[in-house]
Amino acid sequence: MPFLSSLSIAYWCVLVAALLPYVSAYIAKLGSFGPRDNVSPRDWMSRQSGWRARANAAQANSFEGLPFFIGAVLIAHQLNAAQGTLDALAIAYVVLRVLFIALYVRGASSLRSAVWALGFLVNIAILFAGR
Repeated sequence: MPFLSSLSIAYWCVLVAALLPYVSAYIAKLGSFGPRDNVSPRDWMSRQSGWRARANAAQANSFEGLPFFIGAVLIAHQLNAAQGTLDALAIAYVVLRVLFIALYVRGASSLRSAVWALGFLVNIAILFAGR
């Protein structure tokens, strides 16, 4: 498919970032969520605590941050940002989001918040990467 090969690394990072909330949901449900729980999955999740609840919170945060990242990448492309710079920043954002999820699940709140702030700053850098 020629369309797939014409996507920039930054656009592929958008896809990866869009999948990360689902990874967080999978982590939250891992080993405990069964077919009966799927009847009312939000009720099941509301009864969870510890790392499962934190994984679910990471899912919500990942969805919340996604529009800004997508918009920043699209705007940077429209403004003819240097592709190498844009790709590097998009990769940095995805890496920071993966680290954020891992820290959230582990309960490392201070470090998690610092990583979130770095990711936010990377998003701002993407937004202004255009020429």
